[in-house]
Amino acid sequence: MLDSETHGESCRQKLWKRFPLTEVSSMKMGMIGLGKMGGNMVLRLTRGGQEVVGFDRSEESVALIEKQGAKGARTMDELIGALGEPGQRAVWVMVPAGKITQSVIDDLGQRLAPGDIVVDGGNSNFKDTMRRAEHLEAKGIHMVDVGTSGGVWGLSEGYAMMVGGAEEAVERMRPVLEVLAPEPDKGWGRMGPSGSGHYVKMVHNGIEYGMMQSYAEGFELMRHKEEFGLDMAQIAELWRYGSVIRSWLLDLTAEALKNSADFNQLSDYVADSGEGRWTIIDSIEQGVPTPVMTLATQMRFRSQQETSYAGQMLSAMRRAFGGHAVKTLETPKKEGFVPEVEPGQHPKAAAPENIHASRDGQQGDGSMQEQLGETGQERVEGNE
Repeated sequence: MLDSETHGESCRQKLWKRFPLTEVSSMKMGMIGLGKMGGNMVLRLTRGGQEVVGFDRSEESVALIEKQGAKGARTMDELIGALGEPGQRAVWVMVPAGKITQSVIDDLGQRLAPGDIVVDGGNSNFKDTMRRAEHLEAKGIHMVDVGTSGGVWGLSEGYAMMVGGAEEAVERMRPVLEVLAPEPDKGWGRMGPSGSGHYVKMVHNGIEYGMMQSYAEGFELMRHKEEFGLDMAQIAELWRYGSVIRSWLLDLTAEALKNSADFNQLSDYVADSGEGRWTIIDSIEQGVPTPVMTLATQMRFRSQQETSYAGQMLSAMRRAFGGHAVKTLETPKKEGFVPEVEPGQHPKAAAPENIHASRDGQQGDGSMQEQLGETGQERVEGNE
């Protein structure tokens, strides 16, 4: 496994090759939230020649990016003061969706001036984004929403970004977006007005749910066909080449199987951050059928139950009318928790075969709900 320093150097070389410092258009920007996404974005921007200052409520998170060459701030006042003249500043918010995002944007609305830009790069509900944009617009502050995909691999590979907001505000953010993207002209684009970036990302995640569920079901079906003695690692690797179902998700699956990842140690609990729910709601409102995404989201709900009350009821009814044997619950499910990957850490730290090795007794930065991405499942109302 590459250490952070070695990986950082290789990433820096790649970025500087793409963006020679004499050719980079630069702007000052602040980043609030230095988790596995925000922290890595700060590092990528810094290595790409952009002036960016990172702030987080955790001193450890700020110190971590500073150790890797980025600039940090300890207070909101220090962050805002480092961004230059009012009307020319930009602040990117990369915190857990929901009430936390709302509180940060409300705070920025009191601190920033007309002409400044607030960017929400998290997984906010698009309707909340539209409301927040309207609220900030009344103060002359621009709102740009960036649906961001790329996970822990974004530092080295770049992020896919679906951008919403006024054209002039998005254009001002171009230098930042071009460095964060896989290529300056690939992997990002303006979708439309405020809210459109988060809307497209919502649908993106709904599709992701369906793809993941389909792969998981297919491999489980083959694994149970014991008489054929099928090799899951061989099949996944074969499908990566020439198959119509090849994808990056399959690449990651093949890598895990090749390294004999032990899934037995994992709980079958699968978190949902909200986008699957919102996609289903939107499909109902528009009358557009989305059965695959709907069922995939429902399967995540089922995984989050310790026991299914509906299943227990079915078992009771079957015994009541037919006198059938039933199983009883003797030991409740007990689950552990492995914290999220830290900014700058090599993405392979998140691979299934390394999950057990990652268990170090630390709880990471933020609550378990924040790290699982479950804070934004419900819409929020702001201070209007």
